[in-house]
Amino acid sequence: MAGNESAGFIVTSIEWAALGVEVLAVVAIVAGVVKVAFARGTFRYVFQLGKSGANESYKHQLGKPLLLGLDLLLAGDVIKTVALEPTLPNVGALGLLVLVRTFLSWSLIVEMEGRMPWQAVKNKSAATNPVSSERIIP
Repeated sequence: MAGNESAGFIVTSIEWAALGVEVLAVVAIVAGVVKVAFARGTFRYVFQLGKSGANESYKHQLGKPLLLGLDLLLAGDVIKTVALEPTLPNVGALGLLVLVRTFLSWSLIVEMEGRMPWQAVKNKSAATNPVSSERIIP
């Protein structure tokens, strides 16, 4: 009887941990978007769209919290699938989620940095300055 209670406690703890990671992902996305929208000043970027690099800088700042949120959501799914129900259909669904989220992450990186994730950055200033006029396009 005590074994069932401890197993139930472990399962419940894993479910709560996965839920906590997923909630953290949502908080990261919402907080990041709100920070960019208000603290960084959407209106400032809207009125500076004619200036060189304003749009790239805005996309770069919006992409960071989205990438973090995607990674955290994936971590929550891995926790749930691997620890709780590692059945073939669940692992297959997890594999599909990994593929979709990886594609989304790569798309965000290409949009933000102008290069594929595995490509090296040509110069140091382009890596540290997302508003640089030199963009590496695959």
